[in-house]
Amino acid sequence: MRRRRKTRKLDIGSLLEKWKRPNGLNFRRRRHQIDPLMVRKALVFLIEVVAVVFAAYLLVVAFGLRISNSGGSMEETIMAGDEVLLDRLTYRIRKPRANDVVAFLPEGNLNAKYSIKRIIGVPGDRIVISGGKIYVNDEVYSDILVRDPISDPGLAANEIVLGEDAYFVLGDNRNNSEDSRYATIGNISQEDIVGKVWWNMTLSNFGLVN
Repeated sequence: MRRRRKTRKLDIGSLLEKWKRPNGLNFRRRRHQIDPLMVRKALVFLIEVVAVVFAAYLLVVAFGLRISNSGGSMEETIMAGDEVLLDRLTYRIRKPRANDVVAFLPEGNLNAKYSIKRIIGVPGDRIVISGGKIYVNDEVYSDILVRDPISDPGLAANEIVLGEDAYFVLGDNRNNSEDSRYATIGNISQEDIVGKVWWNMTLSNFGLVN
């Protein structure tokens, strides 16, 4: 007599359990666990990048406005065509001072070209030009550089008393400068001043502006 072969019943449940075991076949993707330390490092890195970009932006806005000097009124300090940088932050902290070199828009005209001049008198000062010399509060103005006597005193031939928001400016090239001596410029206000000229970008004159 032939023996009957035993037929095995297919146990679907057991097979599925086997597939679920780590060593068995598993067609389901395992979920990746998020590493909190890596997330923290990524966030710190992102914050640092944003901070650096923001700081760079503030520096450019405060100190990086670049303008070109037109004309020779500031020679030999700043030559015609020199590219200079403006500091627009300082005058938000303090008032402009005598001897500062500033860029301003004449009468606040936004369509005008920037004019660069040196502040000679500040609010409350008395200015007069006599005998080719500048007098501030009855004392001879001490120039940083030796200059030729001023040939045309303009409006300053008579004493000018500066008001509470008035600044008297001159070009360093005194005999070739349109400045506060003339009605076309006159005294300027702090609102007219765009910023303090602090750095010359031109290679032939590269460095701090004094």
